[in-house]
Amino acid sequence: MPEALHHWLTVRQHTIVWVAGLISLALVGYLVLVFGRFLVYWAGSRHAFRHNRPAEPGDPADFRWHLVIPCRDEEAVVTQTLAGLRATAPEAHLWVVDDDSEDATHELVLAAAARDPRIHLVQRRRPDARIGKGAALNAAYREISAQLPEQTDRSRVVIGVVDADGRLDPGTLAQVCNGKALGRPDTGAVQIGVRMRNADEERPLPDRGRAANALARALVRMQDVEFQANNAGMQLLRRRTGSVGLGGNGQFVRLTALDSLTTAPGRAGRPWPERALLEDYESGLELRLAGWRLTHVTETTVSQEGLVSARRFLTQRTRWAQGNMQCLRYTGPVLRSPHYSRAGKAEVLYTFLQPVVCVLLVLLIPVSLGITTAGLLLFPEETARFHLAFGPYMLTASVIATLPMVGWGLAYRRLVHPDRRRLTGLLWGALVWLYAYHLFVVAVRAAVRIALGRNGWAKTRRNAERVVHGAPTALES
Repeated sequence: MPEALHHWLTVRQHTIVWVAGLISLALVGYLVLVFGRFLVYWAGSRHAFRHNRPAEPGDPADFRWHLVIPCRDEEAVVTQTLAGLRATAPEAHLWVVDDDSEDATHELVLAAAARDPRIHLVQRRRPDARIGKGAALNAAYREISAQLPEQTDRSRVVIGVVDADGRLDPGTLAQVCNGKALGRPDTGAVQIGVRMRNADEERPLPDRGRAANALARALVRMQDVEFQANNAGMQLLRRRTGSVGLGGNGQFVRLTALDSLTTAPGRAGRPWPERALLEDYESGLELRLAGWRLTHVTETTVSQEGLVSARRFLTQRTRWAQGNMQCLRYTGPVLRSPHYSRAGKAEVLYTFLQPVVCVLLVLLIPVSLGITTAGLLLFPEETARFHLAFGPYMLTASVIATLPMVGWGLAYRRLVHPDRRRLTGLLWGALVWLYAYHLFVVAVRAAVRIALGRNGWAKTRRNAERVVHGAPTALES
């Protein structure tokens, strides 16, 4: 080391160590702030669960029901989905939007429609097809609107969205139109709960070994915990703040609410945002900005299959994270809106910024580690004293930050599997802690896609397509 540099470092070593330490402390504080939202959400959701009183079911006969099933190469699941929806919603019209499938989806739906006059096919072809789920939903909206008699009371028409592998619980329509949901005339949309119906499957990968199946079971279980505990808690909290988010599976929207979104320039016949990666959440934002009330119903759920492939899972979640980042353009309208409370604005902003915060953490942690390493090499005694003084505080903050994630595992056991031991709930909680790190991976991937100008919509293959099409793949756009 040059003598001049050595002298400079020696004179300023105390200042350098403390500046480096303060940067490290600032990073820890940032981590506590980020993960502290789990504590807030956990406390809020616990209170909401404790005071949540189920509403009496409504009468589905008071409404006209149209369920839309967007499909793209869904021959593996579409027949079972239509049969299940007909059994649980016998009064509903089922509209399958075939987004230019290359398999037998078209033929299977036509065969089902020949047996059931309430099953309809909406056929789309490229170049208009395969540009996003929002465009497919808009095609169904136009077809449904065109076939309704002129004298129809459109406020009594409900359009539901169900994924191609979705199955509604019995009595779902009655719960969606209860007195706290669409039974209120100011309610524009309802989101129901989501669960993974293969969460208890012993061998999700029947052609693979014990280790692969253990990992697949854990991945599916974590998705179930995420939706039935984490997301349910957030939605109940959002119900109080007036910022309920709509999901792609199990959303029900009043037709007049959709109509109100088509009056903007260029939106005629297009209530759902097109070419958006989170068209479901964005449509909820637009409905709320238009003054409609949104709510979440916990008394019923839609089931879907949890993904058993880590590759397909990351593809799906990268799309979600990128769509989340796209929602940042709504920041100004939300902050200026009289329809959002202060708490609602804060909650929405947190949702918008979540992937951005994850990217910043990925960038800042190596900086902190680099500073600490340099300090240990250049000023080992001073750096050691600093960490001995403040290390316990850092460790305590890290432990506190993990408690909410462990709590979600315990809450899930109590709410969904009360027959399981508490030790099992603790194990699930520990897995939730590990599972949460995927947020950093997908946030970085999403940021890279944005930087490269990649905005394509990637369709995630179903588990059943392992049999129909061979090994699972992810369609990257």
